[in-house]
Amino acid sequence: MGYRISVIGILLLCLYAMPTAAQVSVSEDATLSGKVYSDYYWMAQHHNENIEGKNGFWFRRIYATYNHDLNESFSTQLRLEMNSSGDFVTNTEMTPTVKDAYLKWSNGTHEIYAGISGTPMFGLTEDVWGYRSVEKSPQDLYDFSSSRDFGLAAKGKLGSAEKVQYHLSLGNGNSNRPDIDKGKKVSLSMAYYFTDKLVVEGYTDYNSQTNRADSYSAQVFGGYQSDDLNIGALYSNQYHEGTLGGRSRNLDLVSVFSNFSITEKAKGYLRVDHLFDGYQGGRNNSYIPFAEEVESTFMVAGADFLLAEKIHLMPNVEAVVYGENAQGLSPDTDIIPRMTLYWEF
Repeated sequence: MGYRISVIGILLLCLYAMPTAAQVSVSEDATLSGKVYSDYYWMAQHHNENIEGKNGFWFRRIYATYNHDLNESFSTQLRLEMNSSGDFVTNTEMTPTVKDAYLKWSNGTHEIYAGISGTPMFGLTEDVWGYRSVEKSPQDLYDFSSSRDFGLAAKGKLGSAEKVQYHLSLGNGNSNRPDIDKGKKVSLSMAYYFTDKLVVEGYTDYNSQTNRADSYSAQVFGGYQSDDLNIGALYSNQYHEGTLGGRSRNLDLVSVFSNFSITEKAKGYLRVDHLFDGYQGGRNNSYIPFAEEVESTFMVAGADFLLAEKIHLMPNVEAVVYGENAQGLSPDTDIIPRMTLYWEF
């Protein structure tokens, strides 16, 4: 009970300060900040007739983040997250969970993290995509990896020109949950910046878990970032070993996306992802339940209107087009218009 009261207290303190600043100075060395992703959604068309036609308001994510510089070398972050279930069945109240909780040691261009922190697979992809407030990165959407892991991580820049950046992680492979098996996950990304705008990144991981199939991932990503135009292209492969006589799975994912300025206070964004295999577990995907055992192409397009500093109104439409199943039939296309409201405080 005390934990929940403390969480609510932090959120209320953030909300109280929202009209005056993007982040609140708690002390000389600490700040509070937050983000909110909210939608009015309409399942205008869906392959699952039980979901088709449903509509309403929800909070996809609410973040409250506390950062504290402990001294010149050490700092810490605690981030709490609340979200709606997004399963179109559950209507319980949102419950806070710990999203980030780490101690960071910094020395020049190198950092070491201990605790729950971001994973290497799609950090750069998400930065170039630029619209996590609208939708997850492609790898996150299709459950190629969790956005967080519990363990140790290192980040840094190499070389005198600092054109090479690395992110190495050794964790439970169980997101932000505690470890309950013997396996571990190791992952590494290496990015090379040709210029401050143009980057190419390679990534690989190995995830060993006692009660699930071991998996291996490899991907390459290229991105261009500027004030007026972002472009990204991704190829990601993930192999799952077969267990207990089951077949192995080899998943291939490609994605291309862009966001671009239209006026000083308006931007546009476009994205297309294609998974060359069935999305196992896709029916349980939050906010967009996918048809399983068929190829799928996800698309999103929309606009971003800046209403005021750090307040964005973003009408968008998401769609999922499916290939044929073993019987030669294709599930109906999913079409989901949304009005997204995003703000920071």
